[in-house]
Amino acid sequence: MKASEKELIFNLLKNASAVANGGFVPPNFASNPLFEDDGDKPAQETPAKIEATGSAPVQESPSAVVLGSQSDASAITIESLASKILRCTHCQLARTRTNVVPGEGVTHPDVLVIGEGPGYDEDMQGRPFVGKAGILLDKMLAAINLDRKTNCFIANIVKCRPPQNRDPFPEEQEACFSFLEAQIKILKPKMILCMGRISGHKMLNTEEPVGKLRGNFFEYNGIPLMITYHPSALLRNQDLKRPAWEDLKKFRQKLDTILGGNQ
Repeated sequence: MKASEKELIFNLLKNASAVANGGFVPPNFASNPLFEDDGDKPAQETPAKIEATGSAPVQESPSAVVLGSQSDASAITIESLASKILRCTHCQLARTRTNVVPGEGVTHPDVLVIGEGPGYDEDMQGRPFVGKAGILLDKMLAAINLDRKTNCFIANIVKCRPPQNRDPFPEEQEACFSFLEAQIKILKPKMILCMGRISGHKMLNTEEPVGKLRGNFFEYNGIPLMITYHPSALLRNQDLKRPAWEDLKKFRQKLDTILGGNQ
């Protein structure tokens, strides 16, 4: 069966379920699986598992959909996951992108840096954070001895550029988030640094202003996480550079504690 046919059936079931429940979408249909043509992958990687539990289908977690039925990420590498991301057409951003931007960095990073989505330069090159904001990000990371070539991996909430650099819509973030979940499972970073509002809101499932979130430690699946200002915000407002620097110093101190404890 083609991926488009599977997605059509899923959406029909989702809409029918919503009608039957007075407009409420059941949790089983909260996020779309990553459908693929049957000929594109082996049977054990079936993207959605349906079990006979009443009238509602039971869906695997989004990261399990991407990683397959394995209990861990050992069956897939960050490179093979990137190949899946490059073929993705599960939201409307696929129609307007020039290049997909899976992410880049080392395969066993101390830190996973998560941005919002690709901009113009990133869309042209297929690499994350390579424009003006990317140059500033590299300087920010270097100031606390972090680098995408030695101890970081850089990714985004969405892997394709939203037109005119608008905020990615919630449904676009949801369609792409399983890829980020899978990257986290494979990379197993020691800490996560979220750059800006979109990244922080999605990772923590909150709408709190960045000004209230920044500089504090949270956890994502047991991994310490901090939110700070996006480099683009620093380019627009010089006054944000001082608090961002304070955030980075605190982040580095926490990382040093973690790394020291693992030695």
